[in-house]
Amino acid sequence: MDDMLSLSFAALADPTRRAILTMLLEDDMAVTDVAEPFDMSLAAVSKHLTILTRAGLISQEKRGRVKWCKLEPSALKAPSVWMQGFGQFDPVNLDDFERYLETLLGEPTETDEAHGTAR
Repeated sequence: MDDMLSLSFAALADPTRRAILTMLLEDDMAVTDVAEPFDMSLAAVSKHLTILTRAGLISQEKRGRVKWCKLEPSALKAPSVWMQGFGQFDPVNLDDFERYLETLLGEPTETDEAHGTAR
């Protein structure tokens, strides 16, 4: 567990990898689509994806000739449980976390749209 916990925190420490996770909140994405908004080579983005995959935060699968990435939100449970041990952190509610990330991006969440909640 400690090794996976270290891998998770190391993966989350990089802003590019956090941005990739935010992008994958919406849906699975092809590697080339993940790489598109970044000003770096496809090989550099692939290295970030490898780190996220090793940490279990995403999974990758080949569909035909295209490699796809999928968010694995359950992988955030171990870091959340570890932080709760300090008694200073509330459990991570993935729905709240998703709304927070979407707020950062300025996009309405499905919950907001379903309930007609204004921002």
